[in-house]
Amino acid sequence: MCVALAGRKKLCRYYMPFDPFGATHPMTTTAILGATGYTAVELIKILLRHPHAKITALTSREETRSVGAVHPSLAGRLEMPLERLTPQEIADRAECVFCCLPHTASANVVPELLEHGAKVIDLGADYRLNSAEIFETWYDAKHPDPARLGKVPYGLPELFRPQIAGAGLVANPGCYPTSIILPLVPLLQSNWTEPTDIIVDSKSGVSGAGRALKLTTLYPECNESIAAYGIGTHRHTPEIEQVLSTVSEQSVKIIFTPHLVPMDRGILSVIYAQPKKTASSGELLSALREFYQNEPFVHVVEHLPATKDVSGTNFVHMTVRVSGGRVILLCVIDNLMKGASGAAVQNFNLMFGYPETTALL
Repeated sequence: MCVALAGRKKLCRYYMPFDPFGATHPMTTTAILGATGYTAVELIKILLRHPHAKITALTSREETRSVGAVHPSLAGRLEMPLERLTPQEIADRAECVFCCLPHTASANVVPELLEHGAKVIDLGADYRLNSAEIFETWYDAKHPDPARLGKVPYGLPELFRPQIAGAGLVANPGCYPTSIILPLVPLLQSNWTEPTDIIVDSKSGVSGAGRALKLTTLYPECNESIAAYGIGTHRHTPEIEQVLSTVSEQSVKIIFTPHLVPMDRGILSVIYAQPKKTASSGELLSALREFYQNEPFVHVVEHLPATKDVSGTNFVHMTVRVSGGRVILLCVIDNLMKGASGAAVQNFNLMFGYPETTALL
């Protein structure tokens, strides 16, 4: 699934992490497009504690107040206005641009950002799929930048680290796909499980639906209730199948049912797969451990993981059981961290040559 984004300084208040050695660190200027959402505020918080990142521009199509007024948790920490800026103005201020925009909105500005020398991490869906036709089918929209599809690294470092490190444009993964792809890849690659007849049952907190007003995410509608949605139509389905097929070098098909649960954040994915050969839970745990033994954010655990175990972190907890003739994988992530902003900073670190775990541990 690859491409390239420079910097005029603007005076603003920003938080500088304490440096016990008094060293002067190189700084990378950053901009966040669409800075009013849940993903953006998490991203801002991470960048504020990043020793090599300086936020120099925040944009919004609707808001003109300071970011601290829109996100009260940032009051006194970052007093910057939310602005409407052209791609050239953004690229003039920032070496790295994080796009937290709706689908098709990123692809309308990315070409010009790249042209003006900025690197881009797109947290939306615009560059995840390899085909404009598939994008149009699932997103019901014409792709604004189809020539780049299939050339952009998929921003899951555990699987695509070399491609990300040399990229100018990275497609950050979807939150559900991260929780599904990571546990499945080791077993598919090693032929422990069949590539079809994979059933995925995922449950997500309400923040996964974004901050925009929607009837289904109003408190009286979602509290004390669990509801399935998007059965057979969820837009993450082709993304999951594409990445799993690419990495395992075989055609992978899934049945994916997401659910909305009454909590703020977190995803639990339970995956049921057919074994290709006789295997015990211990053997499959060993296979997962071996695959991820050098990955700082992936923990293979003995117990059944819960979303609270990883809340507010960039960690992935997964385990596996064999029961009733099925392989059952369980994986939890924080949808706003490893499922979005944490992964974006992980990619930022790789793209700019910083230690991958910077600001994330």
